[in-house]
Amino acid sequence: MTVAILPLRSAGSALMSVEEYWDFVNLTENHDRHFELIRGEVFEMSRPSRIHGMVMNFIAVQLTLWLMKGNSGSIATGDSGVVLDRDPATVVGPDVAYFTDADNIDEAPKKWTEVPPVLAVEILSPSERPKQVATKIEEYLQAGVKLVWYVDPESRTVTIHRPNSEPLTLGAQDELSGGEELPGFSCQVADLFKMPTL
Repeated sequence: MTVAILPLRSAGSALMSVEEYWDFVNLTENHDRHFELIRGEVFEMSRPSRIHGMVMNFIAVQLTLWLMKGNSGSIATGDSGVVLDRDPATVVGPDVAYFTDADNIDEAPKKWTEVPPVLAVEILSPSERPKQVATKIEEYLQAGVKLVWYVDPESRTVTIHRPNSEPLTLGAQDELSGGEELPGFSCQVADLFKMPTL
């Protein structure tokens, strides 16, 4: 998703807490809008394109097929809220995320989760700036996310980020492995951009 260029609060305003942000996004007038809280500042997000939504679905399907092979955990999509930090407050919504703390909705948090996902997937938007991308990836890794996939639908590449490791970019012809974080997961990078045939 694309972050708005300017925060919604004016410079010098008090930083928003996680609880204040929850109340803010649940105001009636904000129900059809998308936001993220980055270091206490609220940013409005642009609505993603159809291609963005399709790629998000294809990735979720690949991960769900892997889960169905006897792996535990859950897949969340659609920018489900994750609290990365409380001071300053940071709440983001990965396009796709894999969690190991709950297998079904009865076990999942009723609000945003404060348990970082094992995997966070971000799908590149055309107007996203490199600095925004780098900052968000760093926020994920500092919060304890073990694996970040940054997916570019235009170039059909996936850049893999892990803590204390150099990023690795794979092309459509390459195999994407889940490594220690997603044991047994593998697919062609090209498979993230199409619906699998069963």
